[in-house]
Amino acid sequence: MLDLIAALGLALAVEGILFAAFPDGMRRAMYEAAHSPSDRMRLVGIISAVVGLGVIWLVRQFG
Repeated sequence: MLDLIAALGLALAVEGILFAAFPDGMRRAMYEAAHSPSDRMRLVGIISAVVGLGVIWLVRQFG
């Protein structure tokens, strides 16, 4: 459970840094995401989840 909370905190920190460093770029990215088809968003979400699980597995196995 502590790992989940730490991961959520890290995600918030990274997102905050991106918004602080590149506000215009993040605004454009959010606009593009809001106007892209649902199928593309679903595919990107699935791919991101699989890659994220792969990274977690690698870190747990070899870290």
